[in-house]
Amino acid sequence: MTAAPCGDSPGGGRYGEAVFRPEQAGEGERIDFGALAYDDITMARLRALGVGPGWRCLDVGAGTGTVSRRLLAEAGVASVLAVDRDVRSLSARPVPGLDVLEADITAPDFAPGRFRLVHARFVLMHLPEHDRLITALAELVAPGGVLVLSDAIDLTSDRTPGTPYSAVMRAMWRGLRATIGTDVSWVPSYPHLLRGAGLVSVAAEVHVPPLLPGSPISHFWADTWERSRVAMLATGLVDDAAVDAALRYLGSDECAALSAGMLSAWGWKPEEGPR
Repeated sequence: MTAAPCGDSPGGGRYGEAVFRPEQAGEGERIDFGALAYDDITMARLRALGVGPGWRCLDVGAGTGTVSRRLLAEAGVASVLAVDRDVRSLSARPVPGLDVLEADITAPDFAPGRFRLVHARFVLMHLPEHDRLITALAELVAPGGVLVLSDAIDLTSDRTPGTPYSAVMRAMWRGLRATIGTDVSWVPSYPHLLRGAGLVSVAAEVHVPPLLPGSPISHFWADTWERSRVAMLATGLVDDAAVDAALRYLGSDECAALSAGMLSAWGWKPEEGPR
């Protein structure tokens, strides 16, 4: 995905400019490693919620478009509007039913219509004004439709064993918070926020892909650390040697750690009553 401006980060940067620039070599591949790790669980959840033929869908922060295209090819939905601040990867592979919109979802005038499914994955964690944005996305859900939000949750804690991996993950979260405003601390409040936005039958689940040498999620974290190395070093929590040690650890059979999890929460827009 390519998130919208953050604005409240101490460094004043934003996703896609200060870090994770879409034009940087290999950035699309980094995003696709994340897709390989999470797309199957995302699609299984969307299909379990009934997403299928006849559904008009909005995919927010669609990135390279893997979920958008799978909704069309596998779920057989009627159409998908894929929205991102940078749409070069989306526009490069057009398919029937896929419409592309280059837009900033934080803009007050962002109102592309109403949809039976509104989906955003790894987007809101990079943005401020969480309550307002979730309320705004809920307003885009048609009566009887569903809003599905997924974001990362940090599984390191004070009791997590001190390994090269845990040291660098802590530095990554702190560095990204200072640089582009990424904040995953509020993600467990998704169900509460969805209820506050007027949605019903709210539920949530967590998926944690295994960290195995050569796995997509291991490649994703390795690439993410390299691209955020400057931000991590600025925290003072790690140096270059520590980052290099974590990269070796992540790719070895010695790795014994938990990846950050993906929390997915969803809620339904009540049907409109008879007039």
